Amino acid sequence: MRYPKECVLKECVEAVIRPLETGDRPLLDAFYQRIPESDRWFMNYDVMDCAIMDKWFDAVKKGSVCSILALCEAQVVGQGSLYLRGFGATSHVGRFRIVVLPEFRQKRLGTWLLLDLIQLAMDRGLEMLRADLVAGLEDNAIDAVQKFDFFKYGQLKDYVRDINGNRHDLVIMVKRLHKEWSDY
Repeated sequence: MRYPKECVLKECVEAVIRPLETGDRPLLDAFYQRIPESDRWFMNYDVMDCAIMDKWFDAVKKGSVCSILALCEAQVVGQGSLYLRGFGATSHVGRFRIVVLPEFRQKRLGTWLLLDLIQLAMDRGLEMLRADLVAGLEDNAIDAVQKFDFFKYGQLKDYVRDINGNRHDLVIMVKRLHKEWSDY
């Protein structure tokens, strides 16, 4: 894939998508400080914890995580990650997460990031992509991935709790991948 990639969002806002670099830590820290705590709550790790972020950057260096950033006016406005397992029964399945600043949601930035993550997964020979999304809170994301042929693989009733302790269903969305876009 060629980077940096320029994209035009709704309302003619321009963004640049590129891979995460080791020097991006301050930009990424500033980005996550702007993400509401109620959104960060559903991530699999505490992005405000420096030790956790150090481990995450190490995983990027080792190649078990592929991460891309979307920048607008030198600030990170979106981030996408593809999590890979190099060994074992699920090594053919990648998981992903996309995080976008609230003011950049509904502008197609998530779509641009998702397309790149799908391509990265195909480039690595993965057979499936998986996303775990929270029903009732991430319904827009569920609708968006369905447009890219993700289907509901399962739903765990009352599996997660929000920041206020309310329970929500966890929806497992899966997409089967092909070797080339022309195979679809």
